Amino acid sequence: MRSVGLDLGARHIAYCEVCDGKVVERTSVQQIEQLKGRLGPGTLPAIVAFEAAREAWFVHDLLRTWGHEPKIVDTTRLKTIGIGHHKRKNDALDAEHLAIAVEQGRIPEAHVLSVEGRELREQLSVRQALVETRAGYVTTIRGLARAHGKRVATCDISNFVTHLEATEMNPGLQKLVAPLAAMLKVLDEQLVRVEEKLQNLAGRDPRIRLCATAPGVGLIVGATFMSVMDDAHRFKNAHAVSAYLGLVPSESTTGGPSKRRLGGITKQGNPHARAMLVQAAHSLLRTRKHAGDPIRLWGMNIAKKKGRSIAAVAVARRLAGVLWAMCRDGAFYDPNTATKGTFQKKSMRGSDETQRTVALRRATKKLQRRYTRRKTSEVTMT
Repeated sequence: MRSVGLDLGARHIAYCEVCDGKVVERTSVQQIEQLKGRLGPGTLPAIVAFEAAREAWFVHDLLRTWGHEPKIVDTTRLKTIGIGHHKRKNDALDAEHLAIAVEQGRIPEAHVLSVEGRELREQLSVRQALVETRAGYVTTIRGLARAHGKRVATCDISNFVTHLEATEMNPGLQKLVAPLAAMLKVLDEQLVRVEEKLQNLAGRDPRIRLCATAPGVGLIVGATFMSVMDDAHRFKNAHAVSAYLGLVPSESTTGGPSKRRLGGITKQGNPHARAMLVQAAHSLLRTRKHAGDPIRLWGMNIAKKKGRSIAAVAVARRLAGVLWAMCRDGAFYDPNTATKGTFQKKSMRGSDETQRTVALRRATKKLQRRYTRRKTSEVTMT
């Protein structure tokens, strides 16, 4: 098979084909469709490598329909195949390094999301944009009101417009914030529609309902986690999941294990998924409803020693492993198996069927809640 490397850009795509370590063809185009003469249907089959980018999934699917073998490269390991070495990096060189790595069989592949995972992630991206826009409008309105000596009462963000209309304002201030208030109403309507779509998607994915049986996990956290994890079996253990999400400590150890140095969490991987898990951990630590939950008790002990923020990250890391084990085994959340954060398939699957039915019924109700009722601080973390 031919060995091809592509460097995908918003306005420019670099193409490079190598054979026996030498470049045999190099070109550049503006759109992937312009490469039909080289990669289109009927051309000789090729292994085509390209970096994970916005258009990577589209290019991946298109190349498959054209009869080729696409490989999406893990961007965190680009230097291992020579990209960026010696401070020389441009589109043509990147495509060449990718093509050479293909020929040598050393492409560090990234996971290709399933169709369901992509759909979830797209809807979550739309929701996140709406939430961030709404939060920005609310902050702006509060600032303008304070500049005129007025304060809008603290409230859930979904009720902000109601409280704003109840606030006494002079005609000048009313006229000033009117466009923003009108946009907030539109944003609230669109958020409801997007969340209804997410609820429908969650209804088709039983794994999200399983995730929702865990404390602190609802529609958004469960859907976000599944849109990133996708297939539980691609991870070896819970630690691999935590590392993938950037929830493990960074490390700089030289001179032997006696001189081990650990730092803050690596913050690698999807930042939104990490933020949602940390937010779920904060909710679990704050809510007394789950006072006897073993993960919460474990987190509260850490909070007493090292503070609530560090405890929340630790609980988020534990929660990520628990959710992964639940999805791996098709099991609902059982506090008895979460004591040490390790799950055995037999104990999870052998849980009482009545408890499972009750847990799934509660999870279904949780997934159907109106998430626009959450506070601003709970939905603006990215």
